[in-house]
Amino acid sequence: MSKSLNEELLLLSKPIRESLSKAPYTPPEGSNVSIKSMLLSLISDSQPEIRDFSLCCAALASASESTYNQHFWVSNSLSLAAASAFKDLSKAYATTAAGNSNLIKFGELEIEFKSLPNDKMLAIHLMPQLLPLLKDTIKQSAIDKSIDGHEITSASAGVPVAYAIIAAYQFRWLISQVDYPHLGKVCSLVIPCALTALDHWSSEVKGQGMASLIHLAKNVNAAEIGWYEDVILDACCQNIVSDDEIWERAVQLSVLMVTFTQKSNPRSIWYEKLLNEMLSHLERQPRNKERRIAWLQHIEPLFNRLGLILLVHFRRLFPLFFKWMHTDDDGTVLLVLERIKTVVKLTWIRNSPHIERLVDELVSLYKEAALKVAREEIRKLVLQIMILIQQSKGSQFKAAWDKHKDDPDLAIFHHSFSEQQPAMVAQLGSLDITDKVAVI
Repeated sequence: MSKSLNEELLLLSKPIRESLSKAPYTPPEGSNVSIKSMLLSLISDSQPEIRDFSLCCAALASASESTYNQHFWVSNSLSLAAASAFKDLSKAYATTAAGNSNLIKFGELEIEFKSLPNDKMLAIHLMPQLLPLLKDTIKQSAIDKSIDGHEITSASAGVPVAYAIIAAYQFRWLISQVDYPHLGKVCSLVIPCALTALDHWSSEVKGQGMASLIHLAKNVNAAEIGWYEDVILDACCQNIVSDDEIWERAVQLSVLMVTFTQKSNPRSIWYEKLLNEMLSHLERQPRNKERRIAWLQHIEPLFNRLGLILLVHFRRLFPLFFKWMHTDDDGTVLLVLERIKTVVKLTWIRNSPHIERLVDELVSLYKEAALKVAREEIRKLVLQIMILIQQSKGSQFKAAWDKHKDDPDLAIFHHSFSEQQPAMVAQLGSLDITDKVAVI
């Protein structure tokens, strides 16, 4: 370490150490772990190491977005100060590295690092040292599986899980300091640590592993992550049945990973596997508002990848859609209608037995919307879906609509169907659909 960098590190560590020492701290009830003492040990020496100081900053900075009870004692000001100190150290490091390329050299990535922005150089340079260390810390309190598949407690499972959770937060924060196009260069370092976190039994550790992979997936290209698709998708499938607090991350990560694969790719088998896992879990908890909203918000790309294959899943999709269409939550209703609209567009619902009930449910919802806050948005979507159904299933739609056609409250549908008639015939002809549009 150069003299100037050494001086900068001393200057930056002093206020962090003082604030950390003064911070009020009471371990959570039943805990025999002092996270504060652990962090102080990283910067208590007269001359801290860059590695240890960075770990301390990562733990404190990550507390600002943490729900973990071992993080509650970290004030927002201390968290912000730690993040700022790491940023200042990164700038000082980059200045020193400009005259000494060896400081940013490891493996075959030296050439890549020479063009790194100043604020990302230190984080990436630390990854070969820190990520294996954090991975090992996470693994020490995990549960290993024996060769025959029976779960057994690992030899070091007596290590408090608090250390693994803090390590997972440090890991997630550290990689969040790097983005596209630089993060893809270190996939081989990031992914093993993230997968170790996903394999852990603690939902806190799993959640940080998922957040890390989500950040990675948003900041790499398909070629960079390609070698790891199968193992990550398998981990996604294994973690669909997650605790409520990380369900959204599990769904989001699964859908993000699907976007990296091609429809013709053998990995497309994962599309259906993921959807089946999600539907099984939603069927067990159809009234769980948070789960259904998270799923409806993120599932669109997976629907688009499945396309006509969605027809096979109608018997599971539509019962959920029918339940959710009539909830008291307008947000859920709007999301359900958007997803139904997508499904109808992708499949033209072919010869589905669900058409008649879908028309009935849409009509019922249109009337219910009179008492809802999002009345106009709901009715607009209902009308759009009904027109799509008429476009694709003319005569079959007519049979389902006949029972409602004399309802004076549905006059707008008659007008809309009539206006759509010429355009629908032309559109159906261009799509090579033979089922003619019925005159309503």
